[in-house]
Amino acid sequence: MAVKQSSAEKRHKQSEVRRLRNKSAKSSVHTSTRKYIEAVHAKDAALAAERLKALVKELDTVAGKGIISKNSASRKKSRMMKLYNTSFNTAAN
Repeated sequence: MAVKQSSAEKRHKQSEVRRLRNKSAKSSVHTSTRKYIEAVHAKDAALAAERLKALVKELDTVAGKGIISKNSASRKKSRMMKLYNTSFNTAAN
């Protein structure tokens, strides 16, 4: 007869799977942010706009899944858009 798995063991396995998934998502956001900032510092407006759009989508996705809070995602988006506007809008320069 099979031995029943304890609920603590199952919960530990589930939390480990979730931890790795969340870690991967956060790492992806950090990578997208770094690539966006590199494009801004390279003064490439078209590439920066493309990467900003991808970063915003990724932040919304991660926030929607509860990996980071919605306020945290909103704050990061705001800061990245501010960086773009101060770097590429002629009215701001």
